[in-house]
Amino acid sequence: MSELQRRLVHASGSLLPLSYLVGLLPWGAVVGLFVVGAVVATVLEILRLGVGLDWAIYDRLTRDYEQDNPAGYALYMYSMALVALVFSPPVAVSGMLMLAIGDPISGLMGSRSVGEVKRVTTLLAMFGVCLALALVAFVAEGVGPRSVVVAAGVAGAAGATVADGVKPVVAGYVVDDNLSIPPVACGAMWVVLWAVR
Repeated sequence: MSELQRRLVHASGSLLPLSYLVGLLPWGAVVGLFVVGAVVATVLEILRLGVGLDWAIYDRLTRDYEQDNPAGYALYMYSMALVALVFSPPVAVSGMLMLAIGDPISGLMGSRSVGEVKRVTTLLAMFGVCLALALVAFVAEGVGPRSVVVAAGVAGAAGATVADGVKPVVAGYVVDDNLSIPPVACGAMWVVLWAVR
């Protein structure tokens, strides 16, 4: 699978939060579908890592460092389900879109090895895209006033950019940005919104 195809699969995760934003799905359905997705991913990962199920699709969707660790697709579903369950829709949708849209754009601009920081131009692009996504989600959800929206958007975009910019290794395990972007971004936005209310 080419890098572009991998990024398009990644971006497909934006369909649920966008469906909510435009009124096609209620929030409860979005939450439920991400929770079901996380459960299915868990079963598949147990079969892949524990039983040794080796479907060809795994070779196409997993990276070298994921061969003996939970794969990025599962971490993606876990982080999406987590923020859907924990945060209000405007915050959760913003973080989801940052992972589903911001991360693939950043990835196409330049990847990095484990432990390395992305180039400054890539980080700036990630920040700009994530800020725009947060502002769109907040405006669509009627979060105001404008200064609060911008401050929360900046905090979320900064959090997503940091989570995307470095792929640290903790106790021999690579902390994948599929797991870190939504919770870090949503946590930063929540703190700002909590501080100003």
